Amino acid sequence: MIDWKTEKENIEKRIVIEEKIKTILVDSLMLDLDKKLIQNDQPLFGRGLELDSIDALELSIGISTEFGIALSDDDMSIFSSINKLTDYIIENQLIEE
Repeated sequence: MIDWKTEKENIEKRIVIEEKIKTILVDSLMLDLDKKLIQNDQPLFGRGLELDSIDALELSIGISTEFGIALSDDDMSIFSSINKLTDYIIENQLIEE
């Protein structure tokens, strides 16, 4: 049976994390962009937000500082979208708890 209270809490937690990531993106990288315009499945590199390797480093530092999670360059696919970063953060926060 689905525990709707837990599901609602998980969804709310995810939304908070996504918003924090968008804030880090816009503030740390000084993007001239409203964070509301960033889609959760939008590519961060290439044809998406067109971030580069320096931006990835800044983003990594911002996420590490905000969430207390170390990001490694072993799996760069986590930087492909807000959704992937959120999944990674949630998984690693659960491991550390």
